[in-house]
Amino acid sequence: MQLTGAQIVLECLKEQGVDTIFGYPGGTILNIYDELYKQGDDFLHILTSHEQGAAHAADGYARSTGKVGVCFATSGPGSTNLVTGIATAYMDSVPMVAITCNVSLPLLGKDSFQEVDIAGITMPITKHGYIVKDVKELADTVRKAFKIARSGRPGPVIVDITKDVTAKSCDFRPVVVAEEEPVKTFKTDDVNTAVKMIKASKRPFIYVGGGAVISGASKELSEFAKLVDAPVCDTLMGKGAFDGTNELYTGMIGMHGTKASNFGVSECDLLITLGARFSDRVTGNAKTFASKAKILQIDVDAAEINKNIRVNYAIVGDLKLVLKAINAKLEQMDHSDWLSKISDYKKKFPLSYDHDKLTCPYIVEELDKLTDGNAIITTDVGQHQMWAAQYYKFKNPRTFLTSGGLGTMGYGLGACIGAKVGNPDKQVINIAGDGCFRMNMNELATASRYNLPIIEIVINNSVLGMVRQWQTLFYEQHYSQTIFKDKVDYCKVAEGLGCMAIRVTKKSEVAPALKKALKSKIPVLIDCIIEEDDKVFPMVPAGASISEAFDEEDLAKKK
Repeated sequence: MQLTGAQIVLECLKEQGVDTIFGYPGGTILNIYDELYKQGDDFLHILTSHEQGAAHAADGYARSTGKVGVCFATSGPGSTNLVTGIATAYMDSVPMVAITCNVSLPLLGKDSFQEVDIAGITMPITKHGYIVKDVKELADTVRKAFKIARSGRPGPVIVDITKDVTAKSCDFRPVVVAEEEPVKTFKTDDVNTAVKMIKASKRPFIYVGGGAVISGASKELSEFAKLVDAPVCDTLMGKGAFDGTNELYTGMIGMHGTKASNFGVSECDLLITLGARFSDRVTGNAKTFASKAKILQIDVDAAEINKNIRVNYAIVGDLKLVLKAINAKLEQMDHSDWLSKISDYKKKFPLSYDHDKLTCPYIVEELDKLTDGNAIITTDVGQHQMWAAQYYKFKNPRTFLTSGGLGTMGYGLGACIGAKVGNPDKQVINIAGDGCFRMNMNELATASRYNLPIIEIVINNSVLGMVRQWQTLFYEQHYSQTIFKDKVDYCKVAEGLGCMAIRVTKKSEVAPALKKALKSKIPVLIDCIIEEDDKVFPMVPAGASISEAFDEEDLAKKK
């Protein structure tokens, strides 16, 4: 059948099972939006307030559902406004297809109005990028984009289409897209070697990253940890892959990880690394990281093997498949002495905060109690992000959405909207600092437009909290450009954008505010006023060994 390029785009999206699109229209993409108008019943299109919001929403939708997120943008500034969201998805291995349109073919390369080489701009931050100049190549290109986005280590793909291609017609033949199963890329010898290393270990420690979430390996991971009888820590991206209430769980590892995790990894004799890439925020000083241990790494991406840390053995493959194979060859092990030592660390060095005043950890703990750890939590980047990771007990995968690799301030609200659209029956809450909230607070208008009952918790300390913490500890209290002493009233902003607003200034107001927000049928902002000098502990100084983690008590002793 003969279809226009615009029709082909939408038909290909239907083939891929796409029913939700986040975007913002403009001149070059008008043909697609016109066709979307005609086929409105087949798609839910969420019009965001800014293209960056669309990219973050597509990201949040993808992370929370496991599906490919889709966003639309027009040429020039429309497409460049997607860049930060695309880079965020790339760093955290999020499957996304960004469809943009460019000027018509005769105008390409002539500095035409709103012309930009978006495929070239995004080359370093996408798995692949296409510019489609022939309508006959359009369908195959869109299909390839989705396959690349979701296969292996997932990531974003951009498809840029010249406007004339969206108007021209060609023959279109629909295809049935079969669900792809992970491909086995490892050998029996790999499994046998891993099992041999595990059996020889006296002090094993399991280190879990985002790959465990992406591969859907939670069940296999739980079984593996029980069989090995080993403590488990996770990265920011790995949260929820292993139940945060399990007695084997020791908390997050790294710069703001628990002392139990950091000390345990520093003393283990085998570090079993599952779907993690040894980020600098995890390892600290790479030369001293897990220096007493042999390291076994399992990851789907061969490029991550020996990139940051030299390992003793590696298996390249889908983590779920690898763990299934290893579990089948393991017998129940007993490391009670080692677990007892780690348990002592957990008792001796618990996470702690000042219970006499309103703090973010208290707010997060109350939220955890009221939602029984079953909400989807999104965050922006900074102190509040670390507190959320430390104090909310994530039980399930795809319930903690945050910008780990890129550290994108302004990510959380868009991601929260995307997650709520993808999971309408779940409570979805974004925890943001006031600095982050300022960056994309216009997306509250998107939430109110679609009557999405999300909750936006603003941890308001009138400063850039994490930067101020560094300035306090390492820059002689030189608070250069980190203080917000102005007249912005976030409650009035929220109400002006069509949301309910609640201000919290003391501990007794937290639970009532959260209960009211959780029962609400419209978006709610809770403005939580905390002190400007609250700090996230434990902390590892940049470049130091993770065994050097310190907290307020350590600082007091040092002084």
